Amino acid sequence: MPVDVLVGLQWGDEGKGKIVDVLAPTYDVVARFQGGPNAGHTLTFGGTKHVLHQVPSGIFHPHIINVVGNGVVLDPVIFLGELQKLNARNIDWAKNLFVSKKAQLILPSHRALDRISEEARGGSKIGSTLKGIGPTYQDKIGRNGLRVGDILLPNFSERYNEVVTRHAKLAAFYERELEIESAEEEFFAAVESLRGLQLTDTEYLLNDMLQQGKRILAEGAQGALLDIDFGTYPFVTSSSTVVAGACTGLGIAPRHIDRVYGISKAYCTRVGSGPFPTELLDEVGEKIRQAGREFGSTTGRPRRCGWIDLPSLRYSIMLNGVTELHLMKADVLDEFDEIKVCTHYLTADGQQTTHFLDGDGLQGATPVYVTLPGWRTELQNLANVSALPAELQSYIKFLEEQLEVPIRIVSVGPDRASTLHLN
Repeated sequence: MPVDVLVGLQWGDEGKGKIVDVLAPTYDVVARFQGGPNAGHTLTFGGTKHVLHQVPSGIFHPHIINVVGNGVVLDPVIFLGELQKLNARNIDWAKNLFVSKKAQLILPSHRALDRISEEARGGSKIGSTLKGIGPTYQDKIGRNGLRVGDILLPNFSERYNEVVTRHAKLAAFYERELEIESAEEEFFAAVESLRGLQLTDTEYLLNDMLQQGKRILAEGAQGALLDIDFGTYPFVTSSSTVVAGACTGLGIAPRHIDRVYGISKAYCTRVGSGPFPTELLDEVGEKIRQAGREFGSTTGRPRRCGWIDLPSLRYSIMLNGVTELHLMKADVLDEFDEIKVCTHYLTADGQQTTHFLDGDGLQGATPVYVTLPGWRTELQNLANVSALPAELQSYIKFLEEQLEVPIRIVSVGPDRASTLHLN
C-alpha cells in the first residue's frame, strides 16, 4: 500500500492536526516526519480542544500506530508532558506509540542557545519559538548532536556533558552563559521516562508495514513557505517541510508516495518575522484574527493575518505535487461582505508576476486582488455540502480554477464534525 502525505501550504497553522484526525480512521499508521515542539496541532472533538506538539495526531484512535520519525527533533520534557496529558484523558498510548532512535534530542543547552542567538539579532529577529529547534538541527547537520538512541548507551551522561561544554563555548562567543542548571534535573528525569518507551528503528517498522499492505499517513509540521530551502529564507524553520522531507524524515522511498493532501486556510496567516505580501494591518486583519482565534497554539503569539495568496499557493502546490486541497477555517470569513484573493504581484519595478518571489523581491511586492462576494452565512450550522451558500461555492470554484487542483474538504469549524467532504 502507498504512503499519503499531508503538508501545509502556507506559513504553518493551516489546521493540519484536524485533518489528520479526520482522515486517520482510514489509515493504519500516522507518522510525523519533521519539526519539533515548535509546532502545535490542535484537534477538537466532543467539545474538548487537544493540542499536540510532538505526538502524532492519530494518537486518539486506538487502532492506529503512531510514529515519531527520525526527521523529528524531540524535547523529552515537552514530550513527557504531552503523554501525561494524554493519560489524564484516558488515552492508552503505550502500545501504539513508537519513537525513532535516530530522532535528534533537544537539550536544555539548545534552548539556551536559541534564546541567546535570537536576542543577539536585535531588530532582525527570525521569530524563533525559542524551543531549541534551530540549534538542534545545526548540531544534526554538523554531526555533533545526540539522538534518542544515545540515551540507551552507558556513556550517555559523558556524551551529554561533551555537547554542553561545546555549547558553553558558543554562548561565550556572545559573552553569555547557558544558565541551564535548573532545567537539567527535569531533562534527565524525562530522559529516564523516555527510556521506557518503544524506541526503535522506525524506518524498518514503516517499511515492514508497507510490505504488509498497511496504509500510512505522513504528517508534516509548519508549512511549505517555512521550508529551509524553498521558504522565505532566512525567516524559515530548520527542516524540510515539503513532501520530500517525508522520505528522509521517515526512511521511505519516493516510489511509495501516492496522494498529497495540501492544507490551506481560506485566508492566510503567519507567525514571526518575514515577508507577508497580503498582510492586513488594519481592522480587517484584526477582525480575521479575532474570528479565527489566531493565536499560536505553541507560543500564544498573535498571528499576522491577511487575504489568501495564490502565487504562494501555486508555488507550494508545485513543490509538493499536491493532488487535492483541503480548505480550512472558511467559517472565519462568515461576516465579510467581500472576500479578496491575491492573484498575482506587482514587483518593485512595476512588473506583473504570478511567481512566488524570493527575499527582497517578495518584501517589495504589491499584491493585486480580485474581489468576490462574501457568503454572510454561519457555516458552522451547515449539515452537508448541499447547504453551502452559492457565494462560497463560487469562491471554491474560483480557487480550483486558479490553482488547477480540486478542493476535496472544506472545514467550517474547529470541531471534528465541522468538516464537509466535497465530491
